[in-house]
Amino acid sequence: QVHLVESGGGLVQAGGSLRLSCAASGRTNSNYHMGWFRQAPGKEREFVAVIDWNGRTILVANSVKGRFTVSRDNDLNTADLQMNSLKTEDTGVYYCSATGRLYPTYTSGFTSETAYSFWGQGTQVTVSS
Repeated sequence: QVHLVESGGGLVQAGGSLRLSCAASGRTNSNYHMGWFRQAPGKEREFVAVIDWNGRTILVANSVKGRFTVSRDNDLNTADLQMNSLKTEDTGVYYCSATGRLYPTYTSGFTSETAYSFWGQGTQVTVSS
């Protein structure tokens, strides 16, 4: 089991920045990919970004490309989501996730929630106009 805890959410004005962090504990090792999803009020949870076990960004959603950057530190068992130039439509609960031993062999597979075995409880991000 991998336990994930997000932090860093909050209220920010449009155009501002936030950095979310996800701390992993439990049966952690470097061999899992970590993803970020978000859920806006009244909407389904959507994919944001995913990074592989080696720290290589696999995929970033078009809606945040150029503004959000994902990174990880395997020594600290953390993954971060740097969010710049925030927009009101970025408001939502942000979740980090981790794959299990099995994960998609094709890039687009990582956009599905089913690719991930472990989830954090989420952290609220609110962007005001």
